[in-house]
Amino acid sequence: MSLFLKKPIEQILKQAADSEKGLKRTLGAGNLIALGIGAIIGAGLFVRTAAAAGEAAGPAVTLSFIVAAVGCAFAGLCYAEFASMIPIAGSAYAYSYVTMGELIAWIIGWALIMEYALGAATVSIAWSEYLNKLFDGAIPYEWSHSPFESFTDSGGIHHSGIMNAPALVILLALTLLLIKGTQESAFVNAIIVFVKVAIVILFIALGWQYINPANHIPYMIPEGAEPVKDQAGKIIADYSGWNKHGWGGVLGGAAIVFFAFIGFDAVSTAAQEAKQPKRDMPIGILGSLAVCTILYILFGHVLTGVAPWKDFVDPEKGREASVAYTISTYMHDYQWLATAVTVAILAGFSSVILVMLMGQSRIFYTMSNDGLIPKAFGVLHPKYKTPYMANWILFVFVGAFGAFVPGHVAGDLTSFGTLFAFVLVSIGVWILRVKSPEIERPFRVPFAPVVSVLGALICLAMIVGLDSQTLKVAFIWMAVGLVVYFGYSRSRSKLRSYADILPTADDFEKNNPQ
Repeated sequence: MSLFLKKPIEQILKQAADSEKGLKRTLGAGNLIALGIGAIIGAGLFVRTAAAAGEAAGPAVTLSFIVAAVGCAFAGLCYAEFASMIPIAGSAYAYSYVTMGELIAWIIGWALIMEYALGAATVSIAWSEYLNKLFDGAIPYEWSHSPFESFTDSGGIHHSGIMNAPALVILLALTLLLIKGTQESAFVNAIIVFVKVAIVILFIALGWQYINPANHIPYMIPEGAEPVKDQAGKIIADYSGWNKHGWGGVLGGAAIVFFAFIGFDAVSTAAQEAKQPKRDMPIGILGSLAVCTILYILFGHVLTGVAPWKDFVDPEKGREASVAYTISTYMHDYQWLATAVTVAILAGFSSVILVMLMGQSRIFYTMSNDGLIPKAFGVLHPKYKTPYMANWILFVFVGAFGAFVPGHVAGDLTSFGTLFAFVLVSIGVWILRVKSPEIERPFRVPFAPVVSVLGALICLAMIVGLDSQTLKVAFIWMAVGLVVYFGYSRSRSKLRSYADILPTADDFEKNNPQ
């Protein structure tokens, strides 16, 4: 039987309509926009903006945000069409099952573990670091770092990590919240989103009066710009490359800030819990992307206007803690805002972890219902109607990573999983347009197939741009996934088990010629 056996869309729509046995539909358009903002605005805004300005774009980082947003918008439009047409949990995995078959669906489902599960683990480690900063290092090194990390302090005392306890605590708290219910999780997420967006807007409003127009001249890093050196005379930033100045620098900056947009696709994993998915899903996906893009552009304009962009080159000076540095150095009347920004970053991390855990558990739930992973992942709580077993299993896996593995190990694997999903969703929309033009599409991607092709090409280019080590690890991870598929999942696939009595997508096409 073909490795590319497709799930009939009629079967998926029937499954999505079964609200008695499936997930509860409790989310409105506002909840979905908040989920998207919760997943998107994290440390990326506070760190990537300064990195892009200092390394490639200068004050034109605002243009970099626009370029990155356009690339995300192409993929976002494709997600919106799928989510309104196929309102089921599973996101890119479910869409690929309909358009490209079981093997491709499995591959994308396996790749999404890198985006959601590893992403949540990595962010939980960063959450721990910022919590310790907020309390001036009050948490002992041994209980805030993995066993593979160590350092020797100024007194010559050697410290070795035992367990990252704060990372484990935040993961446990958010897992319990998700088990309690999607509506409750969305409510808490909305509060967190309000806090961090309010602080971002506060920085924009207060910082606007401190903008020095001279910091925006020239707007782009000029060709032939002198390299930046540290105090020892070592070059820490060189602008001779084509993507380090001018419009090339804007594109280079876009590649850096793109990762600050990761997360809007997580909205599509909640499609089966939306009250009116045909209307609300496009609003949630595109609305959250639009809100974040506007905030990002304003934020970048203020940040590079208050502080000269070269201040963000040195990691020890202004790049890693760019906002706090800018406030303490140039906004002397608002020192308290630096602490508020740390709170906003913690809030941002919390909502990102929440949405990542939610997205991964919903993908596991859908894959379990298809028989590709064990039944335990698809068990719903008898009272709360949430995939609580998937949440607990995910907590064990993500918690082990967060507590005992250094954060840098995940590297850009999260980005690989995201971009890979974007590519397949962009291609899948056009495939389904050709194969099943008769299906109702409450939202349609405009200018198809141009948008689909551009979305896939832009994301493929960004995958190629990832470092070689990340690509090697991703290749190994995908190879392990294929072993699991052929060794376990393929023989347990429900679609294959009932292929003799249920019509497949291929059968439907044969019996209904165009």
